[in-house]
Amino acid sequence: MVRRVVFAVPGSLDTPTGGYAYDRRIVAELRQLGWDVECLDIGAGFPSPDEATRSAARSLLLKVPDGQPIVVDGLALGVLPDVAGEVASRHPLLGLVHHPLALEWGLSAERANALHGSEQAALGLVREVVVTSPATAKLVASDYGVPAGRITVARPGSDPAPRSSGSRNEVPHLLSVGAVVPRKGFDVLVAALATLAELPWRLTIVGDLTRDPNEAARLQASISQLKLTGRIAALGAVPSKRLAGLYDEADLFVLASHFEGYGMAYAEAMSHGLPVIGTTAGAIPDTVPQGAGLLVAPGDAGELAGALRRVIADTELRRRLSDAALTAARTLPTWQQSAAIFATALEKLA
Repeated sequence: MVRRVVFAVPGSLDTPTGGYAYDRRIVAELRQLGWDVECLDIGAGFPSPDEATRSAARSLLLKVPDGQPIVVDGLALGVLPDVAGEVASRHPLLGLVHHPLALEWGLSAERANALHGSEQAALGLVREVVVTSPATAKLVASDYGVPAGRITVARPGSDPAPRSSGSRNEVPHLLSVGAVVPRKGFDVLVAALATLAELPWRLTIVGDLTRDPNEAARLQASISQLKLTGRIAALGAVPSKRLAGLYDEADLFVLASHFEGYGMAYAEAMSHGLPVIGTTAGAIPDTVPQGAGLLVAPGDAGELAGALRRVIADTELRRRLSDAALTAARTLPTWQQSAAIFATALEKLA
């Protein structure tokens, strides 16, 4: 029997973020498992669609033949509870939650409350929910009222990667990967590094600069004002081959996120054997186990600076963290395993 599913994604599946990378790989692996997967672009601009985008998304979803299972990415699902209600009357729905929309950093209390209510309503209308970490599963159950029996944890997969060679000089190369949006905490990272001017280091930031142009402009202004232009390079999104080269040249990975539903960049860094400096926010402690990195309180530039100072100055500590990161990476699921778990959730829709 051919198993068919429609995978509804807000915008291009090639968008350079972790969430879209997850969707791409799950779709590809489901096809390898024998699923007939139709990708349906329901429009860009989520989670703040205009009325035309919202209407177009509704029309596209309602055109799917009745009874066809549909996966709706949470970036769109969370702001379409009315559409979800209509579609759910004709289709078994699965909601994919990368991280709750209300936990995006920098939202007003009013906007966060509205997103929480909207996403809670939408999740109440789907038959199954897939999340990307145990931490997010707990949040969806406790804060959004989804019964635990309807939640499946399908963590992102991890690809084998060569151990990073490092910079091989006296100036440690720091690498940070993530879209330049407030939630990723690049302002905190730059502030922390500004207090370590006497130490040798250079930082490369890789991540989409177009998702939030205002935040990207603030980052560049901060780098300039703190006289760090020669030491911090924000490259924007880069091709995968170039990113692999940057991982190979790095001596440590740092990302000061205020929240992560999983943290794919942290996992990728560990697969390269990079020491990790991150925060205790969201699912990051699930992804980065004790010993593989140093985790500090989110938003605390002073504590982050202290962790950076330790790792930059101590090559032996970097070696120990690197060995532990490689060991931890070997316990991460493959993409094939992740897709197999995702498929079990799809099978529950029948």
